[in-house]
Amino acid sequence: MNFEQIKSLDNQYVLQTYGRNSVAIDHGKGATLWDTEGKEYIDFTSGIGVCSLGYANEQWAKAIYDQAMKLGHISNLFYTEPYAVLASKLVSASGMAAAFFGNSGAEANEGMIKTARKYSYDKYGQGRATIITLKNSFHGRTITTLKATGQDHFHEFFFPFTEGFRYADANDMDSLLAQSGDDVCAVMMELIQGEGGVNPLQKDYVQAVAKLCAEKDWLLLIDEVQTGIGRTGSLFAFQQFDIQPDVVTFAKGIAGGLPFGGFLTNEKCRNVLKAGDHGSTFGGNPMAASAANVVMDAMTPAFLQEVKEKGEYLRAGIAALNSPYVSGIRGMGLMVGVGVQGMTHKELKDKLMAEGLLALTAGKDTLRLLPPLVITKEEIDKGLAVMAKVMK
Repeated sequence: MNFEQIKSLDNQYVLQTYGRNSVAIDHGKGATLWDTEGKEYIDFTSGIGVCSLGYANEQWAKAIYDQAMKLGHISNLFYTEPYAVLASKLVSASGMAAAFFGNSGAEANEGMIKTARKYSYDKYGQGRATIITLKNSFHGRTITTLKATGQDHFHEFFFPFTEGFRYADANDMDSLLAQSGDDVCAVMMELIQGEGGVNPLQKDYVQAVAKLCAEKDWLLLIDEVQTGIGRTGSLFAFQQFDIQPDVVTFAKGIAGGLPFGGFLTNEKCRNVLKAGDHGSTFGGNPMAASAANVVMDAMTPAFLQEVKEKGEYLRAGIAALNSPYVSGIRGMGLMVGVGVQGMTHKELKDKLMAEGLLALTAGKDTLRLLPPLVITKEEIDKGLAVMAKVMK
């Protein structure tokens, strides 16, 4: 089918809840994509941070096929090998204690919120369920995770929202302390605010929050749906902040393109959720878990170091453009934010796409770059060449 035929079907049969680009992607290899008309694109999006091993990875595809031919799905009323092996890999590499598997980032964050509230209820009883999150954060699109998100425009239309959240300014301990109280059970934050504009938190602030949580027996909840699984150059970003969360979520890149998510708890929280307290029909699905095992096996120290180096190379290349449209560059690893001035970030994204580079937007004025972690320097150079053409 060509682009117009696909678009026609979409318009006729699909709810119009996405602002889709006028491109239909057909196939890819590595970090390069082709649309249905045969046009080539360098991909700086990886499906919004999902396709960590890029496209057409043979080992990843084989693992899915082999597992599909063996056992595609069975409920969590039975044990299967792939999820158990995956849990052992995640726990060993993160320093956490136990895993729960679901399907998405929002679902993972819902489970993390439930864990925090039940931990507090079990220990202190009712009246201690408020979670402090940060302004400009984003935690998902369910009713509860929308309310956890610290952006007012997400708190519209879908009333009544789940209550029990207050919001503090990022990197401001006085603001966080002003939101504290006897009703608080946890602090929840992204270490780099992704959708909010690729805004890294300050290390000393994060460590101060961790210390405060330990003193008050609040749970430290870290949302690594976007930053986790190698994106920042370590398996989890928290490992570069020298903290150990009570609960940390993951999704996006964990299964390299299949729907998968979950959370890890520390020893203190591993027995909070009992049988029946939480669950997911598709959580730990054998095919998705098999794909995730391939991704985890790729996360060697050498691979993660390469992610850091490629991120530095990309940021340096953007800085070297000396573009009047760039107001700043920030991020960690292959999670890069480019402040945009002189045109809107959406205008810049569209101009880049027209020249063969796919990028994302975030916040009010940020170009967000999340290439596949396997992107080559040759592909980065091709992307930088498009940026130079458009942005000079």
